[in-house]
Amino acid sequence: MNDETGEKSAGGVGTLFEAPPLAEQERMVEAILFAAQKPQTLREIAARMPHGSDPGAAVEQLRRRYDGRGVRLVKIGDAVAFRTAPDLGFLMSREVEETRKLSRAAIETLAIIAYHQPVTRAEIEEIRGVSVSRGTIDLLLELDWIRLGRRRQTPGRPVTFTVTPAFLDHFGLESAKDLPGIKELREAGLLDNRPMPGSLGARGDGDGDETDAGDEGDEEQDDMFD
Repeated sequence: MNDETGEKSAGGVGTLFEAPPLAEQERMVEAILFAAQKPQTLREIAARMPHGSDPGAAVEQLRRRYDGRGVRLVKIGDAVAFRTAPDLGFLMSREVEETRKLSRAAIETLAIIAYHQPVTRAEIEEIRGVSVSRGTIDLLLELDWIRLGRRRQTPGRPVTFTVTPAFLDHFGLESAKDLPGIKELREAGLLDNRPMPGSLGARGDGDGDETDAGDEGDEEQDDMFD
């Protein structure tokens, strides 16, 4: 390959000064995504490809090629990645082990953040009607399902929380707009018939002292999230 003249190699791949054919770009994108440990944005893909390439077109062509197959190219936030087709997820059940079961408090906190983001800790507590333990927040941060957002321009400048691309990826969502409604959650058996946090009748009895097991007393110590 002669980089100075911009000639093509025998395999049909262009030089750094000439974009290869779209079919070859598609192969490059496929290789990048296959080897990537996390979803890749178009900017990240473009940084690895020859100058002048069109990663957006290559990704779209690759997506169509994998449509209907056992592995699909899916959008996760502003990134893309290969994932098992939803209807074949049961085949992977033996490889998935449930290592940690979220408490009801953690599930409610995660749901509030997902549906109301960006939201502060005080707002989460207002919606739930009870205090949020430090352990609950720490667990969700450790799972990389939530992250710190921008501080509110209000007294004390409290931090906000939002869900992460890892959360969207885990639950097979392209964006938070794809979150299911209350009716869908109940029909899927993922939500019981008790009122959702923040709805009429969902408040506690006024004691406001609900915590996760093993986290008693953490509320007063958690200055980071006040």
